[in-house]
Amino acid sequence: MLHPNFSGFTLEVGTDEAGRGCLAGPVVAAAVILPTDFSHPFLNDSKQLSEKKRQELRPIIEENAIAFGVSFVMQDEVDELNVLQASITAMHRAINSLKIIPEFIIVDGNKFRNYEQIPHQTIVKGDSKYLSIAAASILAKTYRDDYMEKIHQEFPNYFWNKNKGYPTIEHRNAIRKFGATIHHRKTFKLLPEQLKLEL
Repeated sequence: MLHPNFSGFTLEVGTDEAGRGCLAGPVVAAAVILPTDFSHPFLNDSKQLSEKKRQELRPIIEENAIAFGVSFVMQDEVDELNVLQASITAMHRAINSLKIIPEFIIVDGNKFRNYEQIPHQTIVKGDSKYLSIAAASILAKTYRDDYMEKIHQEFPNYFWNKNKGYPTIEHRNAIRKFGATIHHRKTFKLLPEQLKLEL
């Protein structure tokens, strides 16, 4: 059972990101303030849900949220910042895009930078403990998946419609065969043999 609130503040925002471990595409973050009485029978961490369930939940979250925001940090900026800083930057931008200023921020994971003067708490596996973080994880994941589907049309050889940019065998074989694209993260080890060269 996920908890509706951590801090006791009504305007508590949950934030999470998707795409950190990918070789291609953006890091996407979402921030969601849910009403304190909000509940839904299958709202859970996005990783526990099927793609179909996530897509069903997205409009429900957006219609019921007091406020929500989604932010993209594109691959060039991920390369520039490093992926941890890119994730935190994406979360900050998602919070920044809310139409209401939150009173408290709860963050999935264990790393965050202060945002304005608003108190925050990092929560490991927060997306499986708190409703607003779970909701943010679903928005981040579905917006990112939609984007990867779109760029798959442009570069169908990489199967981003299936692997979403994660380092699957299929994705890595495509990089071997066709090389990197403009959507790949240049600072990431795109192929495991690149690691061996540096040992």
